[in-house]
Amino acid sequence: MAFSANDTKSLLSHDEYEVVKASNHPFIYDLDKDALRNLAQRLEGLHNKEKTFARQKQREIKGTADKRGKSFPGTADHPARRKQVFAQALKRVKKERSRLYKLEVKNENIEAAHRALALHRANKFSHHPSSDATPNAGQKDTGVTPKRRRIPGAKIGSILKQNARAQAKRDARA
Repeated sequence: MAFSANDTKSLLSHDEYEVVKASNHPFIYDLDKDALRNLAQRLEGLHNKEKTFARQKQREIKGTADKRGKSFPGTADHPARRKQVFAQALKRVKKERSRLYKLEVKNENIEAAHRALALHRANKFSHHPSSDATPNAGQKDTGVTPKRRRIPGAKIGSILKQNARAQAKRDARA
């Protein structure tokens, strides 16, 4: 249930009304991220306090709890309505925080897309180096090629035969 400004004013004290008033339409847009976070924390505290009072009053009415004191008269309806006022204010603040976050993320994505487009356009044109002499000639050629070692095929075959004979001797021992 939505509450009018007069209903809200009659339900809350002056300080509480100023907190809730900051969450309303023209005033909420003047707050930055930190102020919205602080406002949300304060509203959560007030909401939790009223929720506790409402539950206590309900328990007193049922007879399952003792009275909390003389300073808390009335029925459970009054703290429940105050709790709803704080819940609605908290909902407005959270919605505004979400809107600011989405706007911030959107702006970051746009900036990243612009940077990516600039890089893409810069790399689109190939930059060829000049055809002047290079500053480093690289490794010097000594003119000597390494010697190639040639092993004759007969020697390769004899080594293989020698290994086969040695294996046969080992097999015969066992």
